[in-house]
Amino acid sequence: MSEQAGEHDIDFGLLLPLLLHSFLVQALVPLVRVGTSYRAIELELPVIWIGVIAASFALLPVVFAIPFGRMIDRGHDSRAAQAGSLLMIAGCFILWRGADTQWHLLAANVVLGIGHILCMAGHQMITVRCAGPRSRESIFGYYMVALALGQAVGPFLIGLAAGNARVAPTDKVFFMAMIVVGLSGLSGFLLRAAPPKPPRSATDRALGVMEILRLQGLTSVIFASVMTVTTLDLLVVYLPLLGTERHIEASHIGWLLTTRALASMASRLAYVQLFNLMGRVPLTVTMMSISTVGLFLLAAPVSLPWMYAAVVAVGYGLGIASTLTLSGIVEIAPVAARGTAMSLRLTGNRIGQVALPFTASLLAAATGVSGVFALTAVAVAAAGLAVQTTFPGR
Repeated sequence: MSEQAGEHDIDFGLLLPLLLHSFLVQALVPLVRVGTSYRAIELELPVIWIGVIAASFALLPVVFAIPFGRMIDRGHDSRAAQAGSLLMIAGCFILWRGADTQWHLLAANVVLGIGHILCMAGHQMITVRCAGPRSRESIFGYYMVALALGQAVGPFLIGLAAGNARVAPTDKVFFMAMIVVGLSGLSGFLLRAAPPKPPRSATDRALGVMEILRLQGLTSVIFASVMTVTTLDLLVVYLPLLGTERHIEASHIGWLLTTRALASMASRLAYVQLFNLMGRVPLTVTMMSISTVGLFLLAAPVSLPWMYAAVVAVGYGLGIASTLTLSGIVEIAPVAARGTAMSLRLTGNRIGQVALPFTASLLAAATGVSGVFALTAVAVAAAGLAVQTTFPGR
């Protein structure tokens, strides 16, 4: 589907395999991330090791994201997603058969992180190919609903595996992950390749990374993206620790994460209507403010029902905010540099996923897990303010 899509604005033959593959990849991520946290608890690793292992999921993708984006700008988005699926199969196999030391957990998370960023970078550009400008916001909404549904199914499976146990049995969790990643690998090969791109003329020049970053409003959107994605990642990593600290059963942690994901899915179903009603910047600020309130509530010593209310607020707010950061980059970046611009977004996300879990582990060691959520709330509020003050045409 090209920029000049006409009467048939949505390419359903490309969209449906994309939604299936995205759903399976996102269902897998909570399984392996939460499973890793519980395996670390089983191994009695110190809390700082949990932060290091969580950061390892993002470490090498920081190096590879820009080259991946350049490759995708040359028309290789479906190949990126397929290669990512194969790497995620390898990472899950390491967890399933070999994760009995912190070094196995580190290795598996590095491989999974590289595979995941390849999938995500490919998915983002395939999403742009699924529709012309007239239906693009709707397509982003569908795509983000698929992500939210996958993010709900993963914790649901963890809840089933855990039952009434306080620590989920990781052998069952990692076996479930192998089934999901196998289906993901098969579905990845349904993604249709992009049509060949015409050769670049001698006068054409790819925009440099710094030129792209200097586009008005791009850095604030990337900062907002970092905070939306990293906050959801910190929930997956640190909610099990908060549950252990507050003596909450593992099944409730699974249901809390599922509730958060369902709230995100509900918000994304309303995304197009709210976007048309409020506009990009007011909607971004409102949703990030709602998320900030939810995060402060999680940091407070509240009862379990209030924790459910908090994750609904976080999920609903960040569900729309994360969609806005993705479509905002497409709006700002020139067509020929979209893959690179969106890979810069992923690079920022991964840097956040490296720095914040490590910082959070130090903070948790000093103040308890509640301090992690309080600090994150402040950062989310700052990101919303940055978008309000810098986005072009606000």
